Amino acid sequence: MVTVTLPDGSSRQVPTGTSVLAFAQEALPARLVRKALAARLDGRLVDLTASIDGDVTLQLVTPDDPGALELYRHSTAHLLAAAVTALYPGVQCGIGPATDDGFFYDFVVPKPFVPEDLERIEAKMRELAAADLPYAREMWPRDEALEFFARRGEPLKVQLIEEKTAGQTEVSCYTIKDRDTFVDFCVGPHVPSTGRLKAFKLLSTSNAYWKGDARNQPMQRIYGTAFFRQEELDQYLHRLEEAKKRDHRRIGRDLGLFTFHPWAPGAAFWLGKGTTLYNALADYMRKVLYPAGYTEVKTPLIFNKALWETSGHWQHYRDNMFLVESDDAEMGVKSMNCPGHMLLFASERRSYRDLPLRLHEQTPLHRNEASGVLGGLTRVRQFSQDDAHCFVMESQIGEEVARVLELVKRVYDDFGLTYQVKLSTRPDEYLGEKATWDHAEAELKRALEAAGMAYTINEGDGAFYGPKIDFDVTDAIGRTWQCATIQLDYQLPERFDLTYVGPDNQPHRPVVIHRAIYGSFERFIALLIEHYAGAFPLWLAPIQVAVLPIADRHLEYARRVVGDLEAAGLRVELDDRLEKIGYKIREAQLQKIPYMLVVGDREASEGTVSVRSRTGGDLGSRPIAEFVRTALDEVALRGRSAAAGSGQTESRR
Repeated sequence: MVTVTLPDGSSRQVPTGTSVLAFAQEALPARLVRKALAARLDGRLVDLTASIDGDVTLQLVTPDDPGALELYRHSTAHLLAAAVTALYPGVQCGIGPATDDGFFYDFVVPKPFVPEDLERIEAKMRELAAADLPYAREMWPRDEALEFFARRGEPLKVQLIEEKTAGQTEVSCYTIKDRDTFVDFCVGPHVPSTGRLKAFKLLSTSNAYWKGDARNQPMQRIYGTAFFRQEELDQYLHRLEEAKKRDHRRIGRDLGLFTFHPWAPGAAFWLGKGTTLYNALADYMRKVLYPAGYTEVKTPLIFNKALWETSGHWQHYRDNMFLVESDDAEMGVKSMNCPGHMLLFASERRSYRDLPLRLHEQTPLHRNEASGVLGGLTRVRQFSQDDAHCFVMESQIGEEVARVLELVKRVYDDFGLTYQVKLSTRPDEYLGEKATWDHAEAELKRALEAAGMAYTINEGDGAFYGPKIDFDVTDAIGRTWQCATIQLDYQLPERFDLTYVGPDNQPHRPVVIHRAIYGSFERFIALLIEHYAGAFPLWLAPIQVAVLPIADRHLEYARRVVGDLEAAGLRVELDDRLEKIGYKIREAQLQKIPYMLVVGDREASEGTVSVRSRTGGDLGSRPIAEFVRTALDEVALRGRSAAAGSGQTESRR
């Protein structure tokens, strides 16, 4: 007999080998058992058919459990594979994991899937779900599994088994109904049967490669999603439709912000309006940082490999760098600013009185991203960051991190963005000593707690040189974007032998705080385009005001209006085309220009403008000076109400 302890602390004895389901049916409420998808034995996720072979704690996993949705989606990925193999005999299966938003499965097929294929596959999935077929785990001798998948013509599964089960005598495989219906090498667990899978949807297909390497077998990937309730699925699909409308690539093209060309993959061509937006963000960040004690610098774009060897990037990051040769010397194009800033710090004698030293840079960076992952502005090869490195004494870490946290809060408040905070800890591959990492992580925790910021722990996701605080920004339709980061680094000052002279007249090692608030300009602009759906607030809009003369005879007055607005610092466009005023208004609306000023005979004679708002429609006639004053007030408040804006301004003095 073995003892099973339940979450409420009660316990029961059962014969060794009793299945989780048999125990639950005997000992637990029927309502709970009906909802169960799997179980945890001593915290380990297992199928309901798993046997109880020793004293354990047991907890049933229901849809309310934090890990249940991932299990549910993984099972739906298997259902997808079963449908594909039933409809397309001879297809090779790759891998099919759950993801944050759903699941995918990779296949080797004779020709790419088309939308009609997805409809057919999804219909087959629903047929298999309605049949309520059992998921069953089978432990096979390893040699038998290798022979089975080799005989079926699935060399990728053979390769997976060889790699994942080296040294094992048995491997775990799952069937749906039986081996003839579907079988896959998988460690599980899975839901009890296909009938549990109700709310799912296939979304799209894409090209893929085995293990994500373009040198490997080309594959077709099918993406899907699944939820426990149809209502949740419907809400998610609505968000996807909204996201399509907000796609920054389409809006960026329609608004004339940027373009791309195949001769420069992963590098945006910024058009006039896009460059204006880019510069507005750059200038805004400078206005935030200069009063906060930052100095803007510029460092070279190409460095000898000796720099990257010293920083550790040559060993840990070389595959992501663009490499060039010059005078028989190996060089690396700058992929981040930090090593150059180390050289700047070391370029002169530093005193403790100079610290904190805050260096800020916005020059272009280049990273050799795989072509298959490039996408719009969110994954590029050339980008710039609002990057900075704060060199501090050990005793200044808490105060400086607190200052950076306040800067992040201020910037995101100005854009009307909300965020969640994560503390990312030591990864498997790291530089330095474990004790130093523990100390650095404790310092970041202390700063977050002192600032009153709620945060979660993101285990093992720190940079190789230090732990970090990451900010996930939530956009208008609920998606998250990883943007700001604050990284504490003891390693680079050590590797570059950086020192400052302390109060004791002895050399001491500084600590570096890496920080960026936008993250990259490109990704942040993509976020803003999709967050605002291209309808930027007045202070950010590339064109803030369109002046629309009704007829040619009003052009002279329209130009005077443009001159007054430009003199006040507003970004203005004159539409002097020979078109009807209704057409001009519609065009300005499509370009999402915040204000349209219509001028005709009455406005010219009275020295006024007829104001139309992008959102409020006709606002009536106003003197030019009055419109300028209210527009500048709106720019200063960045879209907040006057009361909120006043409080914000007061708090920054």
